Amino acid sequence: MIIDTHCHLYEEYYENLEDLFGNMSNKNIYAINSGCDLKSNIEVIDISKKYKNIFASIGIHPTEINNNNEYIDFIKSNINNIVAIGEIGLDYYYDKSNKDEQIKIFTNQLDIATEFKLPVIIHNREATEDILNILKKYNLEGIIHAFSGSYETASEFIKLGYKIGVGGIITFKNSKLKDVIQKLDIKDIVLETDSPYLTPEPNRGKKNDPTNIEHIGKYIAEIKNINYEDVINITTNTAVRLFDLDI
Repeated sequence: MIIDTHCHLYEEYYENLEDLFGNMSNKNIYAINSGCDLKSNIEVIDISKKYKNIFASIGIHPTEINNNNEYIDFIKSNINNIVAIGEIGLDYYYDKSNKDEQIKIFTNQLDIATEFKLPVIIHNREATEDILNILKKYNLEGIIHAFSGSYETASEFIKLGYKIGVGGIITFKNSKLKDVIQKLDIKDIVLETDSPYLTPEPNRGKKNDPTNIEHIGKYIAEIKNINYEDVINITTNTAVRLFDLDI
């Protein structure tokens, strides 16, 4: 069993999701399907009710904060249908003018996670300092999604109780993430694809999906000089515990 801890399996991205879910099931691949706005949040919940290998995580992504004013009521009313709050966080890459609004919505969702004792899936783009300072005020667990920072930054997040989400970026030729992952304890790492984005080698250039999780696991095994089976077993156990999955 392998767990993809972060993907976006929406109808707008895939021609036949039913076939994909069947292929995942045949390969014993489970996934945390993360919403990012109200439309996708509704969809991932509906999908999770139909397929036993797909779990839902809902939240408002920092680039989707406009026109999503009903998010708090929606998340709370669906709390029993999800395993995490996410994808949430801060993104200063596209727009720095709305930092205060981003922080407000981010902390509102962290408050919900605290209230209902759920893990969080964190998006961080050029906002590391603010995210670290905010998370220090909470006692939560979760994943730092698509991590691409330094070993020192990874260590700071790990000290706060977070796991480092590693995806296709680590397989890219010029990725600096390899040195970071080599230094980290495998128990502090989880696997993710971020499908349909960030397709790993050897399939880079094609649309990503959770069946590519095996390539990421094998690459990590090579980097850390450990058995592929150990990478899968340890990261899977970490994800099952973190999300309290009934598998």
